[in-house]
Amino acid sequence: MRQPIILSLKGGLIVSCQATEEEEFYGEGLMKRFAIAAERSGAVGIRANTPQDIRDIREHVKLPIIGLWKREYSDSEVYITPTITEVRAVIAAGADIVALDGTLRNRPQGETLADVVNEIKTNSSALVMADISTVEEGIAAEQLGCDLLSTTLSGYTSYSPQQKDPDFQLVTELSKRVKIPVLAEGRIQSPEQALHCLQQGAYAVVVGGAITRPHQIAKRYVDMIATAR
Repeated sequence: MRQPIILSLKGGLIVSCQATEEEEFYGEGLMKRFAIAAERSGAVGIRANTPQDIRDIREHVKLPIIGLWKREYSDSEVYITPTITEVRAVIAAGADIVALDGTLRNRPQGETLADVVNEIKTNSSALVMADISTVEEGIAAEQLGCDLLSTTLSGYTSYSPQQKDPDFQLVTELSKRVKIPVLAEGRIQSPEQALHCLQQGAYAVVVGGAITRPHQIAKRYVDMIATAR
């Protein structure tokens, strides 16, 4: 049990340093710069996508890394570290915690969530974080042996609330129903919202676009000014 890593996250900010291929800050080792800046700011952890970015960040940052690999398969809607292949690559790249889709949806290649969790627990010392969208999924992930939960996928499954703000209700209810840490993630746009998540029972808060996606930050200003006009 890597309990010190979990304890180091308590009550803190985890910065998600990710970029998609169509974004200006994709590739060229740029995510490691965001991670370095996050560490300097006092963040307690980094969430990173792809083995390459995980390796780059691991070389320059001492904080715990929550690693994932987003890949799409034609036979499943699951794309966050969807199969054992991605799990092994993320661990080999240096992730301390593997973030994976923890929903109850069918996974690619006939694998199950139990298969993937068992792979991590049997063949590595990495911790497992299940990204979920409902209370029921969180409870099921805990029963399978996951070490942490994150509300990442609320709003990204067809059956979870589709809303602009963070899913505070999910954070509140899930924190009361499980014994493992619940991380609040998804659509957190301000320090006030992050603090509210902690007050509602979140163990830690994960913020991405509001910190590491300049085009999203700028657009909020542009939209507000346009509305005022």
